[in-house]
Order: sequence, then structure tokens, then C-alpha cells
Amino acid sequence: MAGDADIIVVGAGLAGLVAATEIADAGKRVILVDQEGEQSLGGQAFWSFGGLFLVDSRGGNSADSASRTATTSPCRDWIGSAGFDRDEDLWPRRWAEAYVAFRGR
Repeated sequence: MAGDADIIVVGAGLAGLVAATEIADAGKRVILVDQEGEQSLGGQAFWSFGGLFLVDSRGGNSADSASRTATTSPCRDWIGSAGFDRDEDLWPRRWAEAYVAFRGR
């Protein structure tokens, strides 16, 4: 199997998928391997998308540039999409609130 490829990418998370795609687009033969089954393609991306939020990513919207608290729209949007509804979500939620507050300075 390894002799059939120019490069072997280990890990089918987002980084591995992007790397494999770039390698294939460059005309190289690539093998992508992962310890998980096909149902887990993309790795932890399924779970992390709830916490992926970039303040000021709406094209300079002044509402996104204002001082932020947990009640402002950018933070409410993030918390609403991420859920943060379990006991173990306490620190991720605090991180989200701190990030939005820091980014709003």
C-alpha cells in the first residue's frame, strides 16, 4: 500500500483532509489513514464547530466592534450555537466570554 503513494497522511481530521487534498491537487499520489472509521471523517471538527466564532468577521459591522459582554449579540450568537449546556462546559463558556470581551477592546 505505501509503495502506491508519494505521501502518506496520518490523521483524517480537518488538517489531514486539507493536506491530502493539497497533495492530490499537486499531482501526487496520497494515502490518508486514520485510526477511526469512516463515520469519524473530519475528526473533532463536528464538535468544535460549536465553538468556532470569530469576532469582527462580519465585514466590520459596528455592532461587532462595540464593547462586549455575555449579553451582546456576538457572544449570545456563539453561546446559542455552541450550547454550553453541560457542567463540563463551564470553562469553554468562560473562555468564549473572555475572548469576545478581549476582542472587543
